[in-house]
Amino acid sequence: MKRAINTVATLASTPRVRTECTVLIAAAMLAATLPAIAQTGAGAGGELQQKVAAVKQSVAENQQKLHQYKWTETTQLTLKGDPKPPSQSACQYGADGKVQKTPMSAPPPPPSGGRMKQKVIANKKEEMKDYMGQVKALLALYVPPDPQKIQQAVQAGKVSLNPPAGGVAQIVFTDYALPGDKMTIAFNTEAKKIASVNVNSYLDDPKDVVTLAVEFASLPDNTNYVQKTVLDASAKKLVVTTTNSDYLSLAAH
Repeated sequence: MKRAINTVATLASTPRVRTECTVLIAAAMLAATLPAIAQTGAGAGGELQQKVAAVKQSVAENQQKLHQYKWTETTQLTLKGDPKPPSQSACQYGADGKVQKTPMSAPPPPPSGGRMKQKVIANKKEEMKDYMGQVKALLALYVPPDPQKIQQAVQAGKVSLNPPAGGVAQIVFTDYALPGDKMTIAFNTEAKKIASVNVNSYLDDPKDVVTLAVEFASLPDNTNYVQKTVLDASAKKLVVTTTNSDYLSLAAH
């Protein structure tokens, strides 16, 4: 027995065998570590899947509830630091599932001055109207979050989860609606509601940066809704603030 032990010790002391032993030990340590790493990764992925599923369910349920309401939308434009008169619309969902808006504000007075000045003002208004159309179309890509786009982002591996703080989880989506964009959903894990959404996106050109901050609130029946959105189109020096208020149940009328 002593001779066998001495033989093994002698072999292990040789460079070649010592190297082989080191490799075997390293392989054994790696084999023992991999299951733990896999389990940790699976746990993190499982938590992300749970949070994403909860967000999708919350969006679907609240959108269904909001179809039973009408409300007032107030839009305030600030162009190059100059606030424009706010406009209001009466809103409710139509049979096609889209929000129908009826203007409540009086139309602006026609421009004064000579024919040339009126033409210049009319052209600027038309240009701004077209731009606002693009802005609204961009806004619709993110608000409310689309469960189908959320699932596509998950399948593409474009979603990450930041550790919850104060009961609110930060779920980050990249390339959500446009290449290079970023959307962060703050989700209250206890109330199962979206608290806020922040978006970094753009219009036609990635240089035409647009940021969007969305605040959510709850109605008395616990329905979650978009209370306020602030869209900042820095290239145009335009800020669009939209507030939703005066929610009334259609069932009560």
